[in-house]
Amino acid sequence: MKAKEFDEKFDEGEDLTAYLDLSSVRRPVQECKRVNVDFPVWIVNQLDKESKRLGVPRQSLIKLWVAEHLKKAA
Repeated sequence: MKAKEFDEKFDEGEDLTAYLDLSSVRRPVQECKRVNVDFPVWIVNQLDKESKRLGVPRQSLIKLWVAEHLKKAA
């Protein structure tokens, strides 16, 4: 498919995923790197309580809070 045709389909709102090779797609800013952090038991307990209240996993809550803090600090 030529770029012009692709652009026209995009402009018309057509789903283009069938035309893309997604096998090697990367999101460089979103790549993950595992880190280990040790928290005191009382913090883990509070995290678990808050994550249960919100209905999200502890790890998701930690990532969200860290991201929010970093955005404020920027």
